[in-house]
Order: sequence, then structure tokens, then C-alpha cells
Amino acid sequence: MDIATTRKPHERLAETLSGEMQQVNQLIRTRMASEHAPRIPEVTAHLVEAGGKRLRPMLTLAAARLCGYRGQDHIKLAATVEFIHTATLLHDDVVDESKQRRGRPTANLLWDNQSSVLVGDYLLARSFLLMVETGSLRVLEILSNASATISEGEVLQLTAASDLSTDEKIYLQVVRGKTAALFSAATQVGGLIAGAPEEQVQALYDYGDALGIAFQIADDLLDYRGDSAATGKNVGDDFRERKLTLPVIKAVAQATPEERAFWQRTIEKGRQDDGDLEQALALMDKYGTLDATQADAVGWATRAKSALSPLPDDPLRDMLLDLADYVVDRLN
Repeated sequence: MDIATTRKPHERLAETLSGEMQQVNQLIRTRMASEHAPRIPEVTAHLVEAGGKRLRPMLTLAAARLCGYRGQDHIKLAATVEFIHTATLLHDDVVDESKQRRGRPTANLLWDNQSSVLVGDYLLARSFLLMVETGSLRVLEILSNASATISEGEVLQLTAASDLSTDEKIYLQVVRGKTAALFSAATQVGGLIAGAPEEQVQALYDYGDALGIAFQIADDLLDYRGDSAATGKNVGDDFRERKLTLPVIKAVAQATPEERAFWQRTIEKGRQDDGDLEQALALMDKYGTLDATQADAVGWATRAKSALSPLPDDPLRDMLLDLADYVVDRLN
């Protein structure tokens, strides 16, 4: 078997974009420096150097190159996207009281909540400076709107996460905010900075939006159906944290009064006993909600691939198509 075909799509993308990603990483290191507050680069480096896939900045670089861009502003935009992502992770870990991310202690655990929140704010400010340097008001509008949408999605999740009246429409709104907004902005600004036709810029937005939704639905499904060693999460963490994700929302929608009382006790009131996770999984199995959730994720991945049809036939486009498949192939 050809080694190239055994590598994951994001790994092939990283190899193709390695020169530009080195520039992005260097720019990130330069811009996260602080003359007056050494804790800022300490906290930022802990998260930035933790070995994440850097998927979002790679999407910006790939979109720009796919649309024929030959300048340098896509480097600034990719760094901007990563700063926004890192800032949201710092804030999320405080809100969720997380103790671990990517197998390492979170910044709020190693330092404190105040440092995590304030450094996140600093990175958002840095991201806006980078946006402005591109000289594009539309880029500023797209990424500013994405930042607001992310915050809106997180606030909506605070109220919706443990409320049994949360339906699939509200779930999708949360997912569009917390995950898809940055994916779609990352791809859209790549096409925009390249001066691509509006049809292609819209196609890149649609691809990022659908890819982000498929990515989050798959993540939520893996919480109940994943391999702990591969995902870095324990099966049922979302249940223990009383998070209403799609597999549970689908089960609640079909629940008998007795089953609904179970969900009210465990999710709304947070009173969980030994064996409750097993019962929750049995109810999801009864109504086939894990399979139905997987079908939804596959549907969104298919929409992501279809969205790319106006883009040029190019190896980078093939990698983006493969990436959409990979997001849901993890479920098999």
C-alpha cells in the first residue's frame, strides 16, 4: 500500500502546507510575546505547543492556495484563526472547570482561572491587530462576527446543556456557534484574501460550516461510542457532565414518561447513581439514536463535499474532500 494513502488527510494537508505553517507558527510565537507580562507567553505556549492538529489555520492556508493566492496575508489570517481558537479554549476550560486538555493539565489548573481568562482576552486582542493588518474590512467583519458567534454559542450552551426542552434546532445553533463558526470563517477568509469569485468564497464558507457541524456531531457521538485511548476522553463524560448532546436529545424526544423522569433526574437535576450510564446507553440503543446521530454526521460531511464543487480541480481540493470523509470515518 502506498504510504501516502495510509496517512490521515490532515497529515497530508500539514505536509503540503508545511512551509507556510512554519511561517504561521513563527508569527504566533512573535505575536504572543509580551514585554510587560511574561505570564502571557507562558500560558499561551502551554496550549499552542501542546501538539494540536492546527486544523483551522490549515483550512485558511488551503483555501487561499486553492484559490490561487500568492501573497502573505493568508499567513496573518491563519495565525488570527489559531489565536481565536486558543483564546476560546482558555475560556472554555475555565467555564467547564476542565482539568485536562490533549492529555495535559489545563492552563487554569497550572496557573489559575484569572490568568486563563485574561490571557484569552489578550490573544483575542492580538487576533484583531492581525486582521487589521490585512487591510480588508470584509475580513475584519467575517472574523469579528465569528468571534461573537462563538461566544453566543457558548452562552446558549450554558442554558441549553442541561435543559430537556433543548431540541435538535437549538443543538445545531450551539454547534454552529461553538465549532462551525470558526471553521467557516477560516475557509471563507482564505478565499476572500485570494480575491476568489463570490461563488467560490460562498462555497468555502458552506464547506467550513458543514465540516464543523459534522466534526462536532462526530465528537459528541464518540463520547458514547469511542475508544478512550484514541479520543483521550472517558466514555460517557458528557453524560456525567450533564451535557445534552444529539444522541441524548434524540432519545429524550422519544422517551416514555418513565424514561423522561430518568433523564430529568440524571441530566436536569444531576442526581446520578451507579448504573445510570449503562441505562442511558440502553435507552439510546432502544431508539437507535447513536446510529441516527452517525447518519446526521455523515449527512453533514456529504454536504461539505458537495459544497466544494465550484472550486478548481486540485490536489488540495481532494485533501479537503478526504478531510470531510475522515471526520466521520473516525466513527467506524
